Amino acid sequence: MSGEAGYAGKILRVDLSSGRLTDSPTRDYADRFIGGRGIAAKIYWDEVSPNINPFDPENPLIFVTGPLAGFSGLAGSRWQICGKSPSVEQFCYANAGGSWGAWLKFAGYDGVVIQGKSDKLVYLFIQDGTAEIKDASALQGKSCIETREILKRELGSDVRVVAIGPAGENMVTFATLIADEDSSASAGFGAVAGSKKLKAIAVRGSSKAKAANPERLQELTKYVRKLTKEPTRLPPWIYPPWSQNKQICYSCPSGCIRSLFELQGKKKKHSCVSIMTYQEPAAKYYKDQKSELTGVSYFEVPHTKAAYVANELCDEYGLDTVVVYPLVMWIERCKEAGILTDANTGMPLSKFGSLEFIEVMLRKIAFRDGFGDALAQGIYAAADIVGSGAKELITDYVCDKAGRWNQYDGRLYITTGLFSAMEPRQPIQQLHDISLLIMYWLAWVKKVGESFISSDVIRAIAKRFWGSEVAADFSTYEGKALGAKMIQDRAYAKESLILCDFLWPIQYNYYSDDHVGDPTIESELFSAITGKEVDEKGLYRIGERIFNLQRAILAREGHKGRESDILPEVFYTKPLEESSPLGEASLLTASGTGVPGRGGEALSKSGCVVDREKFEEMKDEYYQLRGWNVATGLQTKAKLEELGLEDIIEDLEQRGLIM
Repeated sequence: MSGEAGYAGKILRVDLSSGRLTDSPTRDYADRFIGGRGIAAKIYWDEVSPNINPFDPENPLIFVTGPLAGFSGLAGSRWQICGKSPSVEQFCYANAGGSWGAWLKFAGYDGVVIQGKSDKLVYLFIQDGTAEIKDASALQGKSCIETREILKRELGSDVRVVAIGPAGENMVTFATLIADEDSSASAGFGAVAGSKKLKAIAVRGSSKAKAANPERLQELTKYVRKLTKEPTRLPPWIYPPWSQNKQICYSCPSGCIRSLFELQGKKKKHSCVSIMTYQEPAAKYYKDQKSELTGVSYFEVPHTKAAYVANELCDEYGLDTVVVYPLVMWIERCKEAGILTDANTGMPLSKFGSLEFIEVMLRKIAFRDGFGDALAQGIYAAADIVGSGAKELITDYVCDKAGRWNQYDGRLYITTGLFSAMEPRQPIQQLHDISLLIMYWLAWVKKVGESFISSDVIRAIAKRFWGSEVAADFSTYEGKALGAKMIQDRAYAKESLILCDFLWPIQYNYYSDDHVGDPTIESELFSAITGKEVDEKGLYRIGERIFNLQRAILAREGHKGRESDILPEVFYTKPLEESSPLGEASLLTASGTGVPGRGGEALSKSGCVVDREKFEEMKDEYYQLRGWNVATGLQTKAKLEELGLEDIIEDLEQRGLIM
């Protein structure tokens, strides 16, 4: 590998309008911004006008790995796609797993920046430090999965492919890109690729990732495996009974809920939210069909088969399941209200919940056929088109303007309200920092498996990772501002290294006396791999720099500081319900338990809303901790200088976006 330790050393620049291919050095960005989200945000700040449209040729698609990509046993080979998103019409990001990111580094590049627009459908082939734009006319209309299989047959089974399907080609606002292992990248970037007539990127390489201190890296890798080893599977809602056959991403030491199962002789995958996309409607429709959760037969049961086919079709067309899920819920409500019918949608709504219905619905969306054209614009645009009170039926099952399914909102966890208020999309990489840990605590409360995350342990973890024990008391807003800042700074460093949410941070350890994990490992890994000595606080400082850079980008694109740091009105007014469609609400408040309260007792958050006055007071404290102006929520010149972001100050000053 020609670059510095941890890096391939080059970023590929592609202009699809002219066909020009050039390289730029990674070192221009890596020292201050690490990789991943950090490098992508800096490229975007430097090169993208805040006034462009997501489908303008000048809007880049920025694919970036991190310095930990390609090293085994770390779950560090995830990769980012950034650009202006059509789902939120501002800078946004997507995080994908599988193996594509590692293969990009093996092919000699840390990132790819794609601008312009081709006259015809093309794909990009990268191999061993070179790249070529190739004709993709034969792939027109092909699914993400079929495109990948065709390119593997043509180029060799050792290539890795990320591709769009019909939804991307037709610029559905929530179109995804799908890579090997059916890893998906959301935020509508499949539509951006479609607008550029970019069908796929195939990568192959023979290089290997090299560390500055391989001996130290080997020691740390063993330590990571020891810390992440658990005695048994724990909560059944984290590891459902059908997830025995894990699908493990490249370099991951343990795997997660991503699993493979067999349906109609083919291997299929399911993962987390994607399997829930159509499960409830199908279960209602096929309510007389029952089966035990055992083996392959489970997947042949009509309602389960319908749910899994829905998931498969989303992957094939390239549709974001986290947007499709609330669309399905909204359509059901409109059907029940008499607003939508078979006649005015051209869909078999009378068979809602059936396999036939979801097949028709997803195809119509992907090809923008009839009513599918309205749905392809997202839930809010579709509701505006339908009228007749359809918009009033969108409630707390949606969490942002992109129409994503709500998970882990501020009514339940308080701290997460700050995350959601400041991000262009649902910030799942921050939400997981709290929610996954509390799921393990809930297993301890319910005496499920061998969970060791007791109330005492979770308070100790909160003190070490979130700044105070009271940060784990979800009956109060106290301690949540500091907890939010610490989680955000760590998350932005993590999104730049790039590490997986399901393993990092390592907040707990079964084998230690206090069961508290070790937050220093990320910085030690970074130092061992790159040779740049950075401690825990130093790494968080870099994360803070990247977070502030993204904040500046969003400000330049219309985010107005305190005025914009708000939640959807429904979260201030609609009480959280135990039986609501929110997965975590019904799950975590079952049997009167939900989250740790004062003294660690189990506390139900059923009936709670976000307290508007307390939320604003929490923002006061948060802005102070951030070094921003408390009255406006705008960044200050002094803080940006302190973080080494002097080069963005002049632009913000000219726009009146800095205090």
